[in-house]
Amino acid sequence: MAAAAAIRWCAVVSAVILFSLLISPSTAIYCDEDDCYDLLGVTQSANASEIKKAYYKLSLKHHPDKNPDPESKKLFVKIANAYEILKDEDTRAQYDYAIEHPEEVFYNTARYYQAYYGHKTDTRAVLIGLLLVLSAFQYLNQWTRYNQAIEMVKKTPAYKNKLRALELERSGGTTNRKKSNKQMNKKLEEDFSKELDLQIKGAEMPSVWELVGVRFVLLPYTIGKLLLWSGCWFWRYKVKKAPYSWEDASYLTQRSLGASLDAWRTVDDATKEDLVYRRLWEKPNLESYMSEMRKESKRRR
Repeated sequence: MAAAAAIRWCAVVSAVILFSLLISPSTAIYCDEDDCYDLLGVTQSANASEIKKAYYKLSLKHHPDKNPDPESKKLFVKIANAYEILKDEDTRAQYDYAIEHPEEVFYNTARYYQAYYGHKTDTRAVLIGLLLVLSAFQYLNQWTRYNQAIEMVKKTPAYKNKLRALELERSGGTTNRKKSNKQMNKKLEEDFSKELDLQIKGAEMPSVWELVGVRFVLLPYTIGKLLLWSGCWFWRYKVKKAPYSWEDASYLTQRSLGASLDAWRTVDDATKEDLVYRRLWEKPNLESYMSEMRKESKRRR
């Protein structure tokens, strides 16, 4: 029983402490620990004229030009802040609501910052800041993924074998047998790592041009370039009925197969040439090709 009573007592004390910590910021964000009405010497039911009259009276008394006392200067700052809050109907209503509902801490705090900083913040500055933050996180994430991929590749037997072959090639076919892989020339390992950059798919070295902020800035240029390309495509192949160039036919083939650009680049030239000549962007040819692939897959099983 004693233990249960102690637990309940501790719970009550903790709740009171937490409650006090949560309640104080609701009104403190307006006039610190003071009451805005008390600072001006008016009641909560005072009208706008009474609040304005009280402010001017106190400001004349405590203005730094009239009263050099440092404490009076501090009080003048508080009075001016209280007047800024109570002279506006919206902010005064928010303050009154915070007094009547101190338990709604987060709601009152959000309304305060929205009222005082929402209209003062330039939307362009917010957008630029957001793009900078997103770009920074994107770059760091890509760089981390790239470094992790490099470290994983360096641990594979294939990498070590190629590194040994490169060492033999550069040393003219001779190597120090006493030297282990771990003792291998660091400069040689760095050179070989550079040759692996383009071989790591899905974790390429970060590029500034791929950042969301840079892409957003270049968006008008990108849209203009796309419109120009579409116009040239339409004029050349729809109006003039010209035959497709190799690059354009290759693009149509890649799109017809639903292959990504990276996957298409890995296809050897002979296979690319065969696929392009099949004219797979034409539906009957694509269906015939897919039928052949299904039959070949069944045959291999």
